[in-house]
Amino acid sequence: MSNTILIADDDTELCELLREYLGQEGFEVRLAFDGEQALAESRRPGLDAMVLDIMMPRMNGIDVLRNLRKESDLPVIMLTARGDDLDRIIGLELGADDYLAKPANPRELLARIRAILRRSSGHSTIATLKADDLELNQAGRELRLDGQLKELTSTEFSILQMLLQHGGEVVEKKDLYMAALGREPVAYDRSIDMHVSNLRRKLGPAKDGSERIETIRGIGYQYRLRGTD
Repeated sequence: MSNTILIADDDTELCELLREYLGQEGFEVRLAFDGEQALAESRRPGLDAMVLDIMMPRMNGIDVLRNLRKESDLPVIMLTARGDDLDRIIGLELGADDYLAKPANPRELLARIRAILRRSSGHSTIATLKADDLELNQAGRELRLDGQLKELTSTEFSILQMLLQHGGEVVEKKDLYMAALGREPVAYDRSIDMHVSNLRRKLGPAKDGSERIETIRGIGYQYRLRGTD
């Protein structure tokens, strides 16, 4: 069964090009040419991921993502203007899974989409990872904090999954990029840092008040287990 991708961009020529290219790669492709249409299409059943441009009429991509994240963890790849760091950072803070600067190379976009889809549907033979008051259901891709279900994006889930799999150990940032985004980091890319910041906000501190995810400067991150040094 093929995956269905929504391309949301007011550049109709680009949309048609991407629909043809992704269609040849076995994807079903839906199109939206303004923000309101994109948000409406994102709510239709059967959608697996969205490619979302920031600059669109009627509602910009940032507002589309902000509204979408109130109700859905649909994987989203943002299309940003080249060098526009502010839009990229805001998108990541709001829960975008990844970003790609325009003009987007179709082959690179395809690789990003496949990586996001692999991680959003991935599973492990170990059903549940437990650490402190966290329970991570790997097969169902659900997180419970103190018994309460917590909403995470696909990328946030994959990062936390990697950190918990190596609980108490330092995980290099490049390994988190591969585990969560399926790619190597590039120069000045702070995507993983932004996703970790979002995770910290959603999880809050541990019961003893300490930070759950510790930054290991110049290396990566560590999920600090209580009782470990």
